[in-house]
Amino acid sequence: MDIMENMQMEVMNMDISERLQELRKKEGYSQEQVAEMLGLSRQAISKWESGVSQS
Repeated sequence: MDIMENMQMEVMNMDISERLQELRKKEGYSQEQVAEMLGLSRQAISKWESGVSQS
C-alpha cells in the first residue's frame, strides 16, 4: 500500500469513527449499551469511535 492509499484509509477511518459516535449519541445510547447489543466489549466500541481499531 502506498502513502496515498494509507492517507485515504486514515481519512476514511476517521470519517467512519466520527459518524459512529455521532449516530450513537444522537440515538441516546452509551458505548456500553451499543457493545451489549452487538455482543462486544465497551472497549471495542471506544476503539472504533477513536479510530484505533484495524480493519
